[in-house]
Amino acid sequence: MEHTEGSLFHLLEKGTSAVMAVQEAAARLKAAGFEELSFQDIWRLAESGKYYVKHHDTTLFAFTLKKQSGYKDMIRIGAAHTDFPCLRIKPNPDVKTGGYSQINVEVYGGAILNTWLDRPLSISGRVAIASEDVLHPLIRNISVERTLGVIPNLAIHMNRDVNKGLELNKQTDLLPILGLEKKEQEKRFLQFLAKELGTEQEKILDYELWVYCRQKPQYAGLEGELIISPRLDNLTSVQALLTGIIESRCEEGVNVVALFDHEEVGSRTKQGAGSLLLTNFLQRVLEAMGRTPAQISSSLYDAFLLSVDVAHGMHPNQMGKTDITNKPVLGKGLCIKEASSQSYATDCEAVAVVEQICRKENIPYQKFVNRSDMAGGGTLGAVASGLLPVRTVDIGVPLLAMHSAVETMGTEDMQALTDLICAYFQTV
Repeated sequence: MEHTEGSLFHLLEKGTSAVMAVQEAAARLKAAGFEELSFQDIWRLAESGKYYVKHHDTTLFAFTLKKQSGYKDMIRIGAAHTDFPCLRIKPNPDVKTGGYSQINVEVYGGAILNTWLDRPLSISGRVAIASEDVLHPLIRNISVERTLGVIPNLAIHMNRDVNKGLELNKQTDLLPILGLEKKEQEKRFLQFLAKELGTEQEKILDYELWVYCRQKPQYAGLEGELIISPRLDNLTSVQALLTGIIESRCEEGVNVVALFDHEEVGSRTKQGAGSLLLTNFLQRVLEAMGRTPAQISSSLYDAFLLSVDVAHGMHPNQMGKTDITNKPVLGKGLCIKEASSQSYATDCEAVAVVEQICRKENIPYQKFVNRSDMAGGGTLGAVASGLLPVRTVDIGVPLLAMHSAVETMGTEDMQALTDLICAYFQTV
């Protein structure tokens, strides 16, 4: 348990953007003996091999092979996303307002805006720097591990009705303060970036930078039965999948972990689950294993996909927001998510497979569905299975305050999710 939570806490602190989550994942895989591949190369795979490949720095695939796998052996896929709702820094970001230095941002994903007020904030992402090869600029990852900014609330004395409800304007109310204005200092933010990266300001061409919450993950509750932290959605799932692919024995076929970017904005990008990326990746693996086109098609249609993303736990102060007969509670196990709209991939045969694994391994689980009069969210499972039509199930740990700057989960649920992933990758 402590090992599981310790690994999660470390990932929550290091995975401050999709870029940094993938960087941390790659480091763990490399330390575990996985070999890095490139989509630009011809793949030559060894029996019992362990590999990973990155795509545009924010998406990653990892896979393990059984010795002498047959083409009818099963492909088991576990997928999650590396991004989370936050604030993205715009180009030309410097804003000077009444003696303060601020940065111009836009909202990324479905963030609960007021939870970003009065939080310690910093920046994370990647920066493109001029190089001698115009087709290949130098890309540098950056995660500043100190507090740079804050978005202060307005004092109640100036907004007496604040406790009746707060509506924030995304353009004017969410600009972080990074300090106090200094005279005759232009492009202050680019100067800061150049200094952090050890380069010249003029060489910085563009960037994908995100404002992240620096609050540390911590235990809560009278007996530590809760965890509160930023980025539980969806680094809990990333952590469980990494543990599963690293620690599980590949008993047959191929085990695959797919960590996609851009789920929070619809997945339909070159790095997202709504692209041809997953199908193309699997075809590359099977071709490198010597499979014929007919064998590849047969293998793909017999694959199984776990879409691993967080679920909504029942809120004790808002119990009317939960379905009347399905009420997942934190600490009572992972959730299997279902929706007749297929916003969660719902197939009774596939769900039954997951339930049988849980029962066999004594793993606690719950069912989640939305209230019939409320629209819920979606996951990459339904998107990915629309392009790769295989049996798919949505699972994940239940949370409170999903999409808040700081979310809450049950401590024991992380172990339940990890146990399921490990058992899934070893099921024959």
